[in-house]
Amino acid sequence: MNGLLRCSRYAFGPNRLHYCGPDKNREIFSHISEGEGGEGLTELLTQFETMYPYLCHIAEANMIQDPLSDKVVEAYWIGNSLLERVSKQKLYEHLRDKLRLKDKLGAKSFELVTEKIGQGALPHHSFHVLDIWKRTGKEEREHSIENISECLVSVGKIMSVSGPFIIVETEPILYEKGKLTIGAPIQKNILRQLESDYDIEQLKSGDLVSIHWSVICEKITKRQAESLRKYTKHHIKLANETL
Repeated sequence: MNGLLRCSRYAFGPNRLHYCGPDKNREIFSHISEGEGGEGLTELLTQFETMYPYLCHIAEANMIQDPLSDKVVEAYWIGNSLLERVSKQKLYEHLRDKLRLKDKLGAKSFELVTEKIGQGALPHHSFHVLDIWKRTGKEEREHSIENISECLVSVGKIMSVSGPFIIVETEPILYEKGKLTIGAPIQKNILRQLESDYDIEQLKSGDLVSIHWSVICEKITKRQAESLRKYTKHHIKLANETL
């Protein structure tokens, strides 16, 4: 699975709910189910108002020509070493100029966000979800704890598979005593949303997967699961400093 198709699997969930990206969910689904990328899918993904600028930002900082290359896509959604090569100044300029967060959040709230950069924030998906209190895609409004837990990409362990239904064990995000925390593992029943020829359709008990908006995106390795947890915990810690 190349970076283009991989990215579309993560983008599918919020796009299906009309939270971000173009109103072309059927087209995105068609590309995924047929395993076909190409210029048409690239054009659709460039219309995601928050995701695509982040991909461009990570790619530029690492002198990678294609923002939808597999390594860049992995960096944003899962996390890898590309994130560590983004300078604090460049991330600040990205938030201010590309995402226009100062205009959207207001000067005081934007200042709180930029303080996180000095504290080690990185252009990972979890940073935008956890440390930017207002959804800034197609629909601008404050996040709820339920939305935060759904919007974060989480690790799931397959417990059982029964036709279109998959039971996973995953760790929810909770809000307790005025702070965000990772809760004890719970089991969640997920309806299989995506169909393709990739190994995600051959899931079995014990496999690890990534989940975004209750959509199983892909099968991941133990190393990738550890990386995803690391960056998520890092940005939870930063978020809690200003809650």
